[in-house]
Amino acid sequence: MNIAVLEFFIENIQKEEFENKRILEVGSKYVNGNARPLIEKFFNPKEYIGVDIEKGKFVDIVCDAENLVDYFGKETFDVVISTELLEHVKDWRKVINNMKEVLKPNGYISLLALKVFLIMDIPMIFRDTRSRI
Repeated sequence: MNIAVLEFFIENIQKEEFENKRILEVGSKYVNGNARPLIEKFFNPKEYIGVDIEKGKFVDIVCDAENLVDYFGKETFDVVISTELLEHVKDWRKVINNMKEVLKPNGYISLLALKVFLIMDIPMIFRDTRSRI
């Protein structure tokens, strides 16, 4: 995880966004950092599930990001987190649609992507570091 991503979480997340919430992190495998320990220690989520395409630290379930709805069903999470994932998937539109569909009404998506990815054909809404759905 890029240090700027961790700083973003520290500076911007609010306790009420995570406390007693069911959280799904998409692309959760620990590569060079992860916000999960911070969120679990200080924000007391009801449940935190990490998914990735392969086993690893902070991966609870092996699941392709394009198949979240098939695995979890619709409207099952209060919060969906994804950091530095979209630049690695084949069909980012399908991945984002899956994230939106597993999200409960009035839930939050925290979506961060590398700047290199942002020069591709992405609607402006995804240029924001965090958007409420």
